[in-house]
Amino acid sequence: MRSRFIGYALGLSLAAFAAAGGRAAEAVSDGVVKVGILTDMSGIYADFTGRGSAVAAQIAIDEVGGKVLGAPVELVAADHQNKPDIAANLAREWFDQGKVDMIADFPTSSTALAVMEIARQKNRVTMLSAGVAMAAITDKCSPLSAQWMVNTAALAAGTAKALLRAGRTSWYFVTADYTFGHSLERDAAAVVEAGGGKVLGTSRHPFPGGDFPSYMLKAQATGAQVIALANAGADTINAIKQAAEYGIGRGDKQVIAPLLTYITDVRSLGLAKAEGMYLTEAFYWDFDARSRAFAETYFARTKRMPSASQAAVYSAVLSYLRAIEAAGTDEAGAVMAKLRTMTIDDAVIRNGRLRADGALVHDLLLLQVKKPSESKRDWDFYTVKAVLKGEDVYPKPSDACPLNARG
Repeated sequence: MRSRFIGYALGLSLAAFAAAGGRAAEAVSDGVVKVGILTDMSGIYADFTGRGSAVAAQIAIDEVGGKVLGAPVELVAADHQNKPDIAANLAREWFDQGKVDMIADFPTSSTALAVMEIARQKNRVTMLSAGVAMAAITDKCSPLSAQWMVNTAALAAGTAKALLRAGRTSWYFVTADYTFGHSLERDAAAVVEAGGGKVLGTSRHPFPGGDFPSYMLKAQATGAQVIALANAGADTINAIKQAAEYGIGRGDKQVIAPLLTYITDVRSLGLAKAEGMYLTEAFYWDFDARSRAFAETYFARTKRMPSASQAAVYSAVLSYLRAIEAAGTDEAGAVMAKLRTMTIDDAVIRNGRLRADGALVHDLLLLQVKKPSESKRDWDFYTVKAVLKGEDVYPKPSDACPLNARG
């Protein structure tokens, strides 16, 4: 039975292209470049990905004039419902029947890993703008895949190192019980222990979760200075809200540290509940003039500021289209080879270089949530505490990835 999904097309249609008078350049397969967005449009991650990711992709397409190498660019998007089997079926259908050339987003890492292998077999590109599990650049790495925004090790290094420097050395983890959560917990724990800290315990909750008081009370009882949330989206929001009802994490002795937090999460929580939290992000709309210009374009279409994942979709699609233009073809291997020679520098990614294993190494931001009195407007949520150089926070290439050739 065909998987039910929500799909829609954006960009120039083939009919419009034909009316414009020409066929696509022979270097472009099927006469059109098709970009797909596989995302969560209805579940717990829809707020920071979802339809907003498709809007971000369209902004990138518009920025190149809707064409590359003389061929039109089309966009399709679908809801993978955070299920690997649905994502895999959609990807096969898109590759085989829809002639999609590249798929981006993947807010659930398990969906990304499922599609990466299919894309490799079909000679198509995947760009993980939301999937952050380390497996994508270690044992499951692919020459045709890029992890475009962050990974769990980089996120953990930024936040954990900052809290360790502040003297918070005892940690307890509340973790989503699936690939992403395990990866985030493991990487953060490694940073804590390497920095002289100690992990006092872990509680793992179902994905998606809903009832967090028992986990948070158990964490509180250990006396850990940091209750680290190795989850995301609605799970993170619910855990913090429910902890606040019991007064957990509201004093100086114990803080809650969400290891993957988006600006949409902070808005849902409100500054009164989120103030003072430290987090690592790859993008903040109010960082500088370039980030603000992109964000205002996005806001004009959505009436919201973009999350880091939605911003990453824009950067991934824009870079992919630029690489096609530079390579003179949309053949997957040639495009990825070209991407690995480029310096990625746009409104979202700064000082980016794509490694052989698919990790895009670039600068990140250490942020602290403002007090309500410090915020001057809606979405003015963060103080930038530091720019974290990519080489300082991204993990070294792993021997588990065969693409990392050793001399």
